[in-house]
Amino acid sequence: MKLLVYGLNYAPELTGTGKYTAEMAEALAARGHDVRVVTAPPYYPEWRVADGWSAWRYMREVRGGVRVSRAPLWVPARPSGATRLVHLASFALSSAVPMLRHVRWRPDVVMAIAPTLLCAPAALAVARAAGARAWLHVQDFEVDAAFGLGLLDSARAARIARAIERTVLRRFDVVSSISAKMVARLVLLGVDAPKTFCAPNWVDVDTIRPLERASAYRRELAIADDAKVVLYAGNMGKKQGLEHLARAALLLAARNDICFVFCGEGPTKTALAASVAGLSSCRVIGLQPPERLNELLNVADIHALPQRADAADLVMPSKLTGMMASGRAIVAMAREGTELHETVAPRGVVVEPDDAQAFADVIAALADDAPRRACLGAAAREFAERTLSPGAVLGRLEARLVECCVRDVGDVLDTLDT
Repeated sequence: MKLLVYGLNYAPELTGTGKYTAEMAEALAARGHDVRVVTAPPYYPEWRVADGWSAWRYMREVRGGVRVSRAPLWVPARPSGATRLVHLASFALSSAVPMLRHVRWRPDVVMAIAPTLLCAPAALAVARAAGARAWLHVQDFEVDAAFGLGLLDSARAARIARAIERTVLRRFDVVSSISAKMVARLVLLGVDAPKTFCAPNWVDVDTIRPLERASAYRRELAIADDAKVVLYAGNMGKKQGLEHLARAALLLAARNDICFVFCGEGPTKTALAASVAGLSSCRVIGLQPPERLNELLNVADIHALPQRADAADLVMPSKLTGMMASGRAIVAMAREGTELHETVAPRGVVVEPDDAQAFADVIAALADDAPRRACLGAAAREFAERTLSPGAVLGRLEARLVECCVRDVGDVLDTLDT
């Protein structure tokens, strides 16, 4: 199979969509498929192009057995609703050039990754011109998120954006997303149910696993041996609701036996660091090397997953997979009835979004209850091993991709023979 993947984010970005897109592409290449990628230079979550990369030049490389073409883009120093739109449009325009070059390669499937939907027209055009199937994989409902978080607030713009979203979604041959409720949302937006597919994010449960010793980060961050560590590791943006975890840290400032570690990058990091600057119980650090991810996740006694109420129904946080695989207790903010609530509640503790006091109360209770922490962590680990391993998720994805390429019964028989 010849697969062309088209998305804004890709390795060596360490978090979010780029991480999963790269792992998927490299895994499929390792299984013998010919995979090519059109993407941007790495810039996320720091919102600046990484050292050694250019924001203004086209570049090519081979990474993990995948041929990668990178197109220029503009990255705003202070992302807002308007600047984000220009940012996304700059990549959509510049990336059309390498996308069109792949028409002659004649891929079997063109897979666009959302965000961003601004790239969907080029993906559809290339797929049609090459006689390929068009696949859209939705990591985030960006239109809902933009208006829910107030990045855009015009009612007229909302109607136009949602109309465009519905039109674009219906044009793809397959539309997938990362949770069952997000797939159900696709159907509500007008995608025919047989065209939908659930492809959850995964975690390497052999690489991310419980340690039988104390994490080295305890010593490096000067955390007392008997302190209980509450860890947030991931993007630091608006929808993460990190202000609620910072508030919980303030509410628990008198607890000398609880330490909060905030790890990541993003537009709200400076404000977060300022809000906890006077607390000896808090550590704020940048993104850590990928080879140290397991060490980092194991510094936690409790993983914290805050969320703003206006974003709580929109996404399934990708960071949750690593939390579960590490075998530590999880406290999350989620509404009842959402996929996040249904995933965490049987094997973690869930409170309502935006309720910092409830967040603090649960953290304090878990800090005092080692047996319950161990029980919740073991349940989360079992769930990760059973449902989130790369073999299980990527095997199903590969099968659907191959099925998507099949044109008639003869092709089916040929595929089965091979």
